[in-house]
Amino acid sequence: MQEVTVIIPNLNGMPYLKQCLDSLRNQSFSDFEVILIDNGSKDEGVSFVRQNYPEVKVKQFAENTGFCHAVNAGIRMAKTPFVLLLNNDTVCGERFVEELWLAIRELPDCFSCASKILQMHHPELMDDGGDYYCALGWAYAAGKGKPAFGYDRKRKIFAACAAAAIYRREVLLEIGLFDERHFAYLEDIDVAYRAKIAGYQNWYIPSAVVYHVGSATSGSAYNEFKVRYSSRNSVYLIGKNMPFLQILLNLPFLLAGYLIKTVFFARKGFLKTYVTGLFRGAAMIRSGDRVRFKKENLKNYVIIQLELWINMLRRFHSF
Repeated sequence: MQEVTVIIPNLNGMPYLKQCLDSLRNQSFSDFEVILIDNGSKDEGVSFVRQNYPEVKVKQFAENTGFCHAVNAGIRMAKTPFVLLLNNDTVCGERFVEELWLAIRELPDCFSCASKILQMHHPELMDDGGDYYCALGWAYAAGKGKPAFGYDRKRKIFAACAAAAIYRREVLLEIGLFDERHFAYLEDIDVAYRAKIAGYQNWYIPSAVVYHVGSATSGSAYNEFKVRYSSRNSVYLIGKNMPFLQILLNLPFLLAGYLIKTVFFARKGFLKTYVTGLFRGAAMIRSGDRVRFKKENLKNYVIIQLELWINMLRRFHSF
């Protein structure tokens, strides 16, 4: 029986698919399958994959259903104990799959393992060394833009970046799959948050190396799509995962965080988009979406809260 299913969400990824799939063919570990979920691409990527990579299973949607819906479709198709999400604009190091598989197998309380993501065009620099979430309501990637040699230590993190991470499928079935109301952005923070509430851990594995172009689907670092969904989902994430008393505890920090972001995006020319996203995020929160508070998880909430404060200090220290 295969151990890992690699799930690649794809939208107009023709320029990247060959190098991504070739790197998977060249892995040191072969006990995995690959599923490509196409989200209504208008290019020739699907036919290219079917013709040149017959080992890859393909599921095709007629339109863009969003990152979360796409990866959930792949997770439901998978029968393996572990699922590995991989962006189409990546090239995997030779031991990438094996290192993630070995790591998550050896950590019984681990929900996800993040890889060491390097910038494709500047491989000496980090793209993501594990994700953190803090009391300001900000999510951020450890090490982004910094020298890669400084991120060679295995460690616990708040969340794994879903661009290149492995997940324990039985935990996903326990806590729920990726929240499709997110559509895209912060969905990996959300699912990791839910796992942490349930008592699971997330780890960064630097021996699993992958190279990432970045923004291949959505475009530049800041655009209307990204700002709209990121701001919306940031509010939804809080309302969904934080109990009311925890929101009150963090309210001064959250207000400060959103004020700083408002000024930042106003300077970038996205003030209306950002603020509109915040209101839409608040409107999304429904009682049925909220993670139900359980007394047996109180210790986990305390640990999460301490992390939120520590990660806030860590964020300011990194400036």
